[in-house]
Amino acid sequence: MFKNLFYSFLLLFILTSASLFAQQADVEILSSGTNSSLRGLSVVNDNVVWVSGSNGTVGRTTNGGKTWQWRTVTGFEKNDFRDIEAFDASTAIIMSVADPAYILKTTDGGESWKVVYENKTKGMFLDAMEFWNDQSGIVIGDPLEGRFFMARTFDGGNSWQDLPMDKRPRADSGEACFAASGTNIRVLDKDEAVFVSGGTRSRMFSKKDPVTLPIIQGKETTGANSIAVWDHFKMKGGKKMLVVGGDFNADSSRTNNCFYSNDGGQTWMAPLVSPHGYRSSVEYFSKTEAFACGLNGVDQTTDGGKTWVWISKEGFHVCRASKLGDAIYLAGGKGKVGRIIWKKS
Repeated sequence: MFKNLFYSFLLLFILTSASLFAQQADVEILSSGTNSSLRGLSVVNDNVVWVSGSNGTVGRTTNGGKTWQWRTVTGFEKNDFRDIEAFDASTAIIMSVADPAYILKTTDGGESWKVVYENKTKGMFLDAMEFWNDQSGIVIGDPLEGRFFMARTFDGGNSWQDLPMDKRPRADSGEACFAASGTNIRVLDKDEAVFVSGGTRSRMFSKKDPVTLPIIQGKETTGANSIAVWDHFKMKGGKKMLVVGGDFNADSSRTNNCFYSNDGGQTWMAPLVSPHGYRSSVEYFSKTEAFACGLNGVDQTTDGGKTWVWISKEGFHVCRASKLGDAIYLAGGKGKVGRIIWKKS
């Protein structure tokens, strides 16, 4: 028994040491101080980045974060835009969660916005958007009448159609989604998306039967907040996935807050070294490297999710990778925007 324990500790030491040695990342703060909690983030390329958040706020940079243009959307000064999808420096779509729920689109860099979707249904609460390309997208919301809300667009977000009730996944009592980072729904392949839930029950939903996640659950504040899919256009074989969350009322708790899968979510494995607290967003940078952020900091893995290193104690809500580049940006409270940088060896 002692021999087995020795080898277990030795393996943990080797993996942790290797991760510490490999980690070269840090966080550079690019902007802060605006009166907004930023949860929407879309990185078009290394230079063009859009953010959105509370108090009707939308921000944009076209030079990699050197300067920012901040706007309050006219008529929506009190709305909370918790997700954003940008296609270029001029075109973006923002999602306002509730009271009522709205989706707006700009084609002139944020100078003007058009309402492309409105829903005044009692209890409506949108959580996240995801797009396969510049035409086809999906928005997900909390359950209505026991089923998760969903709507689709096939014309670049100019119009949206609610999915029929019988096409929406069933939710258990106390099960919902978190509008924490816009990353709890992701492209799975060329015509399918996958999303995760939280609360009293936490599951992963796709076209197949829902999969119960091993992440902490059972309370309104627990469950999965974010899922990342690495090889989402790979049609055959297993897909690499990461899921993070935890309990947002216990931001330093590392109990069952992260799991990884190498077979498309059929089986899940716990890290040997978990992220260092509740995490609201996770993003792949490469097949083996990923970042996760939350209220008490940012973690990095360089071995596919087996071990995580706490690289910054700056809190963020969301991290997203460049669609056409190699940058990783982050956004959080009080208008804070950051970028992953790599230290010189």
